[in-house]
Amino acid sequence: MPPTLKPAVIYSHSELPEASELLGLFRQAPWAKDRSLDDAKTMLQHTDLTVCAWDGVRLIGFGRVLTDFVYRATIWDVIVDRAYQGQGVGTEIVKRILRHPQLKRVELVWLCTRRPGFYERLGFSSKEQTGMVWSRSKNSQLE
Repeated sequence: MPPTLKPAVIYSHSELPEASELLGLFRQAPWAKDRSLDDAKTMLQHTDLTVCAWDGVRLIGFGRVLTDFVYRATIWDVIVDRAYQGQGVGTEIVKRILRHPQLKRVELVWLCTRRPGFYERLGFSSKEQTGMVWSRSKNSQLE
């Protein structure tokens, strides 16, 4: 008997996922597990580009970009379903973001990560710039 063929993963950047589908992925990540449906909807409305990975109708990977389309772009929320991790889905999402035709003029692409080794293999460097973050929850006394 021939081996069962694994369905091909399809990548798209032309359609946004439903926020409810995205929450399924977010629930798997410690950094995103508490996100709400309403906030995910708002986030998607204000995102400039997305790349999604699909196994049939199932959303299995996601990444998004905020950008001015000339000078800077920032990659956010690259996430892959646990069942598909280690199969190159996250790598392909990032590569598709970096090769996206609307980003071809962008000089610098930024991201924040807890997995620098993954991104260094894709050409990112932590030595180029110093990143800083301001947290509303930690600085509420300034408001």
